Amino acid sequence: MSLFEIKAEISPQAVDAIDEVLLELGVEGWSLLQDVIIPQAWIVGIFADEAEARARWSELVPQLAGLSPLAEPTFRALADQDWRDSYKAHFKASQFGRLHWVPVWERSTFQPAGGEVVIWLDPGLAFGTGNHETTRLCCERLVVLAEQAGARVGELRVIDAGCGSGILALSAAKLGFGQIAGFDNDAEAVRISEENAAMNDLSGAVNFFTGDLVSGLAGGRQAEVVLANIQADVLMRFANELVGAVAPGGTLVLSGILAQELAQVRAVFAATVPAWPIASRVMGEWSDLALTRVG
Repeated sequence: MSLFEIKAEISPQAVDAIDEVLLELGVEGWSLLQDVIIPQAWIVGIFADEAEARARWSELVPQLAGLSPLAEPTFRALADQDWRDSYKAHFKASQFGRLHWVPVWERSTFQPAGGEVVIWLDPGLAFGTGNHETTRLCCERLVVLAEQAGARVGELRVIDAGCGSGILALSAAKLGFGQIAGFDNDAEAVRISEENAAMNDLSGAVNFFTGDLVSGLAGGRQAEVVLANIQADVLMRFANELVGAVAPGGTLVLSGILAQELAQVRAVFAATVPAWPIASRVMGEWSDLALTRVG
């Protein structure tokens, strides 16, 4: 049996918008690949034959008009099982400090140096990994906070609000943080988080559960590190709940913020907690905020 692949390069900045269009259309066979290190991104389709691939591409192009320049697609036949591994060429291991994100197919060959830790990732055709700028911004903050805590890192609690695939919470576990909780309002995201925990030998290391920014933080739940990689409008709407979850002396890390939205989000949180120092960074089209609770 053979399948047929069509692949076209797209703007990395358009990945989220194109993903939303694919979800709204409910079309099957398409996926997105992204490497933020290069940076580069592609839309990929796997179909029964070349005729179907070309027909589906013709149907899709008008739906993506205005979202991204579309390179001339390439077409190629795939051998029986080749399509399952075709995305692997686009996903490379990366590192910040002592934390590595490594594709699971390199598990038998990748050897971290002493003191370094690894999160194993299988992006599959969905490419849900720590490679996206918003996730990397949070993970890099985690590495720095762990280094600053030193031997006390195990005493620090972590909350991953809107945990998605669980990468942030699991990175915190690998870095030695103490009690860790991660929640998402999508039960499927929680299931995937638990699968990723098992793949990293971290089953039970994180308390994953279904909840939103109200129920997930209810009951006075607090932590020394609170992570929220969520879109900017949601962060601003729930600013009070997020700052209320930060324990004295703790840090609130916010991401999922487009660089062009940074000033607005910063202003909202500065007004909410005027005395808290705020730091920010920009990576590509994305940015983050880190607020420290004083006192």
